[in-house]
Amino acid sequence: MAIEVRPASVYEDVKAVVGPKRPDANVCFCLSYRLMSSKENIALKGPARGERVQQLCREDPPPGVLAYDGDEVVGWAAVHPRADTSFAHNRRILHVDDLDVWSVWCIRVRPGHRGEGISHHLLAGAVELARDHGAPAIEGYPLDNKGAKIDLTMAYAGTRSLFEQAGFTKAADTDSVLNGFPRVLMRLDLR
Repeated sequence: MAIEVRPASVYEDVKAVVGPKRPDANVCFCLSYRLMSSKENIALKGPARGERVQQLCREDPPPGVLAYDGDEVVGWAAVHPRADTSFAHNRRILHVDDLDVWSVWCIRVRPGHRGEGISHHLLAGAVELARDHGAPAIEGYPLDNKGAKIDLTMAYAGTRSLFEQAGFTKAADTDSVLNGFPRVLMRLDLR
């Protein structure tokens, strides 16, 4: 298996990994953290969510990266400048400084491809996208699960050990908790 990670500029591939099964569904579509305004996130219903993602896929930088096994899309990582996300004003995950850092907040591997190390490729691709766009540093807010099992619906945040294996170090504790596990702010300097 040769995994290739590319910028998420193909809407149909993003939809295949994080889109709803029904076009009228009001599921995340990985927009809840990407949109700065919770009002906009709540207002986007059904097909409007997909239309917003299509728009984001046409922007530079795109909304994230996708992992491919040959022609098949097998994973997604959301990554973008923190200033363009809800993390810009998140009260539970505070800023450690004023750098114009990027945030990676969602890593998703499609069923049937989990346990193959694809999340490692996705995180590396997110780092590369941030670096290619001049980011001074990149942050993630994974779960500090200390090896305990995580419910798959909350695994999107990643784990502290995944980020550590990618060279990130803990920069701060947060007041955020997912699935009963504290989230930590992990950072990688790109300068």
